[in-house]
Amino acid sequence: MLETVQIVLSTLIFITLLFSVVFSFRSRRKTDPKQRGTNAALMNISMGLMLILIAVTQLFFLSDTPVRRIFGTVCLLLGLFNLFAGIRNYLYFSRMSR
Repeated sequence: MLETVQIVLSTLIFITLLFSVVFSFRSRRKTDPKQRGTNAALMNISMGLMLILIAVTQLFFLSDTPVRRIFGTVCLLLGLFNLFAGIRNYLYFSRMSR
């Protein structure tokens, strides 16, 4: 059971990594500021989810050491900030494009 959860989390981390890379390339190639902002916001959301999943993996499924706790906590805080900023920016740019 535990191995299945770890495999699922690893797969989700990889998927969110791919989404982050795709949205990063899209945001850099677009010339329209609205599309750039929307893609950058989606990249932040993907990156935030990826960091949260990494933090969950570090905090709950591996051996417990102080360094691992600190790293997991930092990843969790960065992930939550990226997720919040991405959602806020996505809402801003989606209202702007209407």
